[in-house]
Amino acid sequence: MSETAIEVRDLCIDYIPYKKKSIQKSFLKKNTDKTDIVHAVKSLSFSVEKGKIVGIVGKNGSGKSTLLKAIGGIFTPDRGSIDLYGNTISLLSIGVGFKPDLSGRENIMLSGMLLGFTEETILEKMGVIIEFSELKKFIDYPVRTYSSGMHSKLAFAISATLETDILLIDEVLSVGDQHFKEKSYHRMKELIMDAQRTVLIVSHSANTIRDLCDKVLWMNDGELVTYGHTGEVMDAYTRYMKRLK
Repeated sequence: MSETAIEVRDLCIDYIPYKKKSIQKSFLKKNTDKTDIVHAVKSLSFSVEKGKIVGIVGKNGSGKSTLLKAIGGIFTPDRGSIDLYGNTISLLSIGVGFKPDLSGRENIMLSGMLLGFTEETILEKMGVIIEFSELKKFIDYPVRTYSSGMHSKLAFAISATLETDILLIDEVLSVGDQHFKEKSYHRMKELIMDAQRTVLIVSHSANTIRDLCDKVLWMNDGELVTYGHTGEVMDAYTRYMKRLK
């Protein structure tokens, strides 16, 4: 019997969109408009077996990144539950997980400790992480000065070196120069070859999903459309996206 690594049950995540309002209007009259609540994820349920690679697809605004952030512990579910069965987890996503005023080196240490690694282990891996990131002297600059590509390189280097049981990837492979894309793609394939590691990938690249994933979860407007074998789901999703053009 296969071991379950992730189980999501009736997951619901809501948020209230921020609306700008002038100070003058705030003082002169009360805002009687009812603010719409956005239901980003709606009663979503699925499970992932240990060692499987699952792609998550859907048009923009379908709730894919919100789902990953909830599984990664960034967002708290409004309703429902997420069970990781004691597995360690890391999230690769642009703009998530770094303290902007700290240097890249300091963020490596902080990220590693948040992932549950000891200071000794992180220091042992520090050189490997910095070398893989290709940031050179910028490793000691504040992360707020980094471009999105530099941020991506650092995030990937940390997760590719400090390996966790579950790896969540949110479009990180699509950022950075061509050399780093190819290097990170090969490293990702090495990580995935570990039969004990479970991976969830959000990507708009059909080739990436088809090449790497065992199964695909298709979301639309926060809801599950279907969840099954990669070829079948991607064929149906491709036909759907063509009809939208």
